[in-house]
Amino acid sequence: MTHIFVYGTIKKGQPNHHCITSAINGKAVYYGKGVTDEKYPLVIASKYNIPYLLNIPGSGQNIAGEIYTVDDKLLQFLDEFEGCPDHYQRISTSIRIQECAQENTLSSKTENTILKCFMYSKSSYQQEWLNLPFHNNYDAFGSHGLKYVNCESR
Repeated sequence: MTHIFVYGTIKKGQPNHHCITSAINGKAVYYGKGVTDEKYPLVIASKYNIPYLLNIPGSGQNIAGEIYTVDDKLLQFLDEFEGCPDHYQRISTSIRIQECAQENTLSSKTENTILKCFMYSKSSYQQEWLNLPFHNNYDAFGSHGLKYVNCESR
């Protein structure tokens, strides 16, 4: 089982959350909420209004998201879903735990401790994305007004 940090459309209440909850893709256990220990730029870009976490540690903001423990089958599915390694890259990062799920019996980690997780980031991007607003949290239905365009709608 592997820890993964999600910050975009896969979080609870977001358009692609079904990807992590569908048993056909593998097994995921919700671990809790967290925030990146390092700052990163999180932008909403492309004509599809996709959240992109740019792999520029130390720039941007600490990013809020959710932590899941996933099996190898789901990790492989997520790699394919995220277009890894060509579109996104899966990197290891430190996540500061903000809230552990009550059903979380997998670890004795508590709030405000660091947990190593994988997350998907973008190493290659259009330079003008650096001029976009940096977000610390993503919500497809947020006040930014940039409606996410799901792949089925493209």
